[in-house]
Amino acid sequence: MRDTDNAPELHIDTSTTQPDDSPAATRNQVSAVPAVVAAPEPVEIPVPTLDAPELYIHRELSQLQFNIRVLEQALDESYPLLERLKFLLIFSSNLDEFFEIRVAGLKKQITFAREQTGPDGLQPQQVLSKISELAHQQVNRQYSILNDILLPALAREKIRFVRRRQWTYKQTLWVRRFFRNEIAPIISPIGLDPTHPFPLLVNKSLNFIVQLEGIDAFGRDSGLAIIPAPRSLPRLIRIPDELCDDGDNFVFLSSMIHAHADDLFPGMKVLGCYQFRLTRNADLIVDPDEVDDLARALRGELLSRRYGDAVRLEVADNCPKPLAEFLLKQFGLSESELYEVNGPVNLTRLFSITGLDNHPELQFPPFSPGIPKLLSSADNLFQAIRKQDILLLHPYESFSPVVDLLRQAAQDTNVLAIKQTLYRTGANSEIVNALVEAARNGKEVTVVIELRARFDEESNLQLASRLQQAGAVVIYGVVGFKTHAKMMLILRREDNDLRRYVHMGTGNYHAGNARLYTDYSILTSDLAMTEDVHKLFNQLIGMGKAQRMKKLLQAPFTLKRRLLELINRETLAAQAGKPAHIIAKANALTDAKIIKALYKASQAGVKVDLIIRGMCCLRPGIPGVSHNISVRSVIGRFLEHSRVYYFLHEGQEQVWMSSADMMERNLDKRVETCFPLEGKKLVTRAKQELQVHLSDNTHAWILQPDGSYLRSTPTGNQNPRSAQGTLLEKLASSPQRTVNL
Repeated sequence: MRDTDNAPELHIDTSTTQPDDSPAATRNQVSAVPAVVAAPEPVEIPVPTLDAPELYIHRELSQLQFNIRVLEQALDESYPLLERLKFLLIFSSNLDEFFEIRVAGLKKQITFAREQTGPDGLQPQQVLSKISELAHQQVNRQYSILNDILLPALAREKIRFVRRRQWTYKQTLWVRRFFRNEIAPIISPIGLDPTHPFPLLVNKSLNFIVQLEGIDAFGRDSGLAIIPAPRSLPRLIRIPDELCDDGDNFVFLSSMIHAHADDLFPGMKVLGCYQFRLTRNADLIVDPDEVDDLARALRGELLSRRYGDAVRLEVADNCPKPLAEFLLKQFGLSESELYEVNGPVNLTRLFSITGLDNHPELQFPPFSPGIPKLLSSADNLFQAIRKQDILLLHPYESFSPVVDLLRQAAQDTNVLAIKQTLYRTGANSEIVNALVEAARNGKEVTVVIELRARFDEESNLQLASRLQQAGAVVIYGVVGFKTHAKMMLILRREDNDLRRYVHMGTGNYHAGNARLYTDYSILTSDLAMTEDVHKLFNQLIGMGKAQRMKKLLQAPFTLKRRLLELINRETLAAQAGKPAHIIAKANALTDAKIIKALYKASQAGVKVDLIIRGMCCLRPGIPGVSHNISVRSVIGRFLEHSRVYYFLHEGQEQVWMSSADMMERNLDKRVETCFPLEGKKLVTRAKQELQVHLSDNTHAWILQPDGSYLRSTPTGNQNPRSAQGTLLEKLASSPQRTVNL
């Protein structure tokens, strides 16, 4: 459509005396009155087919974008200072895992000529190139934020990291004594020569490469040595208060080693000492066709995780280029896999100072999770659950009712059996303590433990041994299908009848995570739901065909198919001219079939609101395809972890909650559960809490068609709204309202 408001004005010369048919008059008329031109035919923009690669974002690039959003939180001045530092360190920790798992997987595809392309069409080498470019930019940015913003701000709060050039005479003497008494006896420097080849270094360990001059006692003069920093020592050491003016003062272990490297090579001259850190492939590979004892196989693999193939090298940015190239050659890495950093190479070890007791004002204020009145006034939780289904949203509402229910079951003489899945929990958790007590009290306790919960394998092996020693039956799930479902079943005798009680959730049975992750729990004694959970436990523990469920959806059998049916139902409603709406909240959306179904829904006119914390391979806002889809990621104090799926269903609203994300691995290769909320009250509550996230205009990031994210900000007369802050005020029993979350 033509913009007439901006059309140029036409000026006609009316001062001429020439007759109207004179040539000049004709010329004026021609210049004054534009020729009538036919309007151009509207250009129809072709709509790509739903398999077109340009409609999909590569999952690893999307994951990296999430980590970048985490880093952005370090710049958010509405957060307390130590929390901003924590976000910066979480970025480091996330990036470590990203290289250990994601990048390592791409490199492995190339090494073994097993390149796989997803719906986006990118080859692994193309993805690695894009990752390298983005990661280098963001790592440089991370250290700039640390050095130029956070460290000076911490120093103003009297939290200091004292560098060598700043040591006073007394501090220098103290460092020397500490080094000689606490560090030097543990360190084993390794000279490099034909009989001492380059050592095999542990994944993510702090090391130093040292340039030497001189000949040692045996006539060796290789000129190079490696100092592995003892893993048993903290990377930050507090300087005694009496040696400082005031505040909290720390010195890096690396600074101490740098300052006294000469002591480790007597008679030699140290020309340079430079820290470095190697990241290795840390994914565990267990071939299901060759495993007869999963626990034994994993114990063997855990050691190999520390010495997997190299994927990234971090060095101090003052390390001479020849030394960096020497290290790259030793590890078989290319220059694009080298990261030169302006600061400590192992930033995650700074987590130790983010919870300083004497600086509560620099941390998020504490809060007490709420407990619903029905539970807080109940002496017997079984009676409370019989009255109605109870929905909890952690961490705003307490996880303690789940633990208390298990404790009551362990001590209740009427409880006959307990069955539970454990994915991440910790060997000494309250949950495990209660299960141990129940087994010792003669209950039939059966626990399905997923040993392959990444980076928790060792802890899970320990808790399995502890439960077995107490007399519990421990099952390691199904080889080839991770047991990711979160469910607990209690069988209780009541008035000569047997009644089942169930807990299901979107998160793990980990009380610590329940204070940091947002997750839903449901406590129910519904006959059909509890019978479904009973059937699912029988499938996991015994053998047999998949059993028909009355209410529960389960992966890998019915969950994906049903989600597609629910999406298609909204699509058909929109095609019939009826209102249609989908809201989905999850950690990730990568499954191509789900994405394609959402694209079809958008084309039909369904309003689709997605709240996806991390990876999202769908591109919103594409004309003719995803113009009715919005995608947002909420990043805040708590890790958004709940999975909730809402469907308008022609006004008969439905809400499902699940342990599963919309990913191929969850829907096709894992044991997952998805349960419906029943009753208008619970459905309305869940929808309202989804709407709270959709209205966030302070900590929500909006996905753009090109794959980038823009932070949402209040516009016009809008008041700032924070989803997590709102839920904290609404559900916690003593929230702090002064901090923007």
